[in-house]
Amino acid sequence: MDPAFAIDDRGIRRAILALSRTDFGASNDLPGQMPERGLGEIQALDELAPHVLGGAARLDAPDTLAHMDPPTPWITWALTLWNARLNQNLLHPVTAPFAREAEERVVAWLAPFFGMTGGHMTPGSSVANLTALWAARDAAGVKCVVASEASHLSIRKAARLLGLDFVAVRTDTFERLEEQGLGDLSDACLVLTAGTTAAGAIDPLALAGKAAWTHVDAAWAGPLRLSKMYEDRLAGIEHADSIAVSAHKWLFQPKESALVFFREAKRANDAISFGGSYLAVANIGVLGSHGATAVPLLGTLLAWGREGIVRRIERCMSNAQQLAGAISASARFELFAPPETGVVVFRPTVEATETFASALAPMTASTTMIKDRLWLRCVSANPLVVIEHVLAKMT
Repeated sequence: MDPAFAIDDRGIRRAILALSRTDFGASNDLPGQMPERGLGEIQALDELAPHVLGGAARLDAPDTLAHMDPPTPWITWALTLWNARLNQNLLHPVTAPFAREAEERVVAWLAPFFGMTGGHMTPGSSVANLTALWAARDAAGVKCVVASEASHLSIRKAARLLGLDFVAVRTDTFERLEEQGLGDLSDACLVLTAGTTAAGAIDPLALAGKAAWTHVDAAWAGPLRLSKMYEDRLAGIEHADSIAVSAHKWLFQPKESALVFFREAKRANDAISFGGSYLAVANIGVLGSHGATAVPLLGTLLAWGREGIVRRIERCMSNAQQLAGAISASARFELFAPPETGVVVFRPTVEATETFASALAPMTASTTMIKDRLWLRCVSANPLVVIEHVLAKMT
């Protein structure tokens, strides 16, 4: 047997032990060209560890808010390793019997929180948005996509790929879509955003159901629906026809993991399904081959339950509120708006925004343009952050 495909306990242990190391030191330059003769697996691990582990941003650091990229729980590391070992392909049921069940299970568990009946997983919300707009075009006959000027760029991309006109609607002072700019929606897919990228704003979700098809891009804020404390912030989302949620944001999954949900799953699936002589079941959605990304999510939901997911999201929300409160109380800063979804946007009043940003710890804040003004953006995605450390350095 080829030993490269066998279980090597020494190599696996070496890889796992490296996860907790912080003392990699300087890394060797990797070869400019692919080597003719390989180094062997153990040496390859040793060569790559300083690059992959030592050279990465630490999203779980106590002074890191982490933008919209949270740290991942260790159960997802283990299950991702299992996935790599098995290399399941959901396109063919015979090669992935439990992987298909895992995806069906997580969709069945999560869809009801949004008033949806079904859906499937995608590599990210960009693909989820594309899938939803495809269903809108072919199931509801929409001719154009209407979204706010603050909507994610993937909405514009999807419209272009699908040959649909794109209409950008102005936003109000707080970056929410302005209703009076909508016009006739009888042949439109209205896209509402639940958690804009720049400000974390939520569009008026009461508009859901007012167009031929309503899609809600809830990539960031969608998981608030699991929280009894914050679920009302997404009231109205249940009237949408489709919803996108990034599991690799506030469901704490490794990339690339997202979900697209449909209120009428059969109607949507019929519009976006293809068959083939080599397929035992219809291929639904954009992807052909599709890995078992639901397995780490299933494991996390089993390990934590709804309460565990919510506890960590609510901790992030609390941290954002503390940060916003400190910023609002200081004459040194201007707060853009009270944070709706864990995104805190502000700017210094006594020095240049770029100068202040450069003095902050890495992964604390990023710059963003809103209404032609430069702001700083902190996204509370890391439930392990010690918010007092951030406040001490920032205020």
